[in-house]
Amino acid sequence: MASALGLGRRGLGNCWPNPAVGCVIVRDGRVIGRGWTQSGGRPHAETRALAQAGAGARGATAYVTLEPCAHHGETPPCAEALIGAGIARVVAPLSDSDPRVSGRGFDMLRAAEVEVTTGVLAQEAACDHAGFFLKVDAGRPLVTLKLAASVDGRIATGTGESKWITGPLARRAVHAMRARHDAVMVGAGTARADDPSLTVRDLGINHQPVRVVVSRHLDLPLMGQLARSAGEVPLWLCHGTGADPDRLKAWDGLGARLIPCDLSGVQIDPADLLRQLADAGLTRVFCEGGSALAASLLAADLVDELAVFNAGLAIGAEGLPAIGALGLERLAAAPRFDLREATAIGPDLIQRWVRKPR
Repeated sequence: MASALGLGRRGLGNCWPNPAVGCVIVRDGRVIGRGWTQSGGRPHAETRALAQAGAGARGATAYVTLEPCAHHGETPPCAEALIGAGIARVVAPLSDSDPRVSGRGFDMLRAAEVEVTTGVLAQEAACDHAGFFLKVDAGRPLVTLKLAASVDGRIATGTGESKWITGPLARRAVHAMRARHDAVMVGAGTARADDPSLTVRDLGINHQPVRVVVSRHLDLPLMGQLARSAGEVPLWLCHGTGADPDRLKAWDGLGARLIPCDLSGVQIDPADLLRQLADAGLTRVFCEGGSALAASLLAADLVDELAVFNAGLAIGAEGLPAIGALGLERLAAAPRFDLREATAIGPDLIQRWVRKPR
């Protein structure tokens, strides 16, 4: 099962809106088939593994990281494919919460006298599929908030200089994180100040995450890197309903996808923003700030993980804080996270924090 989970992770960021599933087929103690969910969500992991196993699948055991699907979509049900191939036993960590499946896959297998074992490495699988489950159960994607800051929590000097606070190894790690998410998201202020491309570079991968920019007024530069590449790498602009029609037309002409969102006060409502992204198929979003967008997501309790990069320099109180105002008066109201790991990466430190259960 650990091997199947490792295979499934190869699909993270590349197979949305489907879950990143892995499958290993074993017969007489030997692996005869391996597969993971392919780009765009199909073929499914089981289909790939069965094709590799061929006739050897009869009487074999399939280790699958999520309950095999039981519904007819663009492909036949994987449970049906496993039965047809003669698989004798299926081992899976947990059931699929998608109402089209949700136990039906296991029921279909058992009805065909296939032995079903569940619960193996269930916690690890739940972490891998957390974005897919959130999309199904809560109508929003998983959100990882990345912060790259000085030891005193600043992301730029008072004059706006920010390149580079962290070193090249940390920046390379950020690109790897981008690749494991369906989308990279920033606020309009970051897009204006940094003119980022938001692409994955120098890792040799053949896919790019969707680039999402949150801009109430759509007041983004029409000559920047995002505009120049809008027709080549997906660019989604989440804006308020009152955005300038001329800007809407200009960005549409450049190839951007325009997503109108509700407002909450003077900002785009973060809950509606994430609902819109989930409706568009996204399951995992990597937010790289800026401080106002980070604060709005934290204040709305919509951040699932923090990826915090700290560099060994101090900028001072005049610098730009990593997180904007939260309006807190009591510590009890502060968003809290559990530390999962802290690792030195070159001269910098990376910490991974996960939201406390509520």
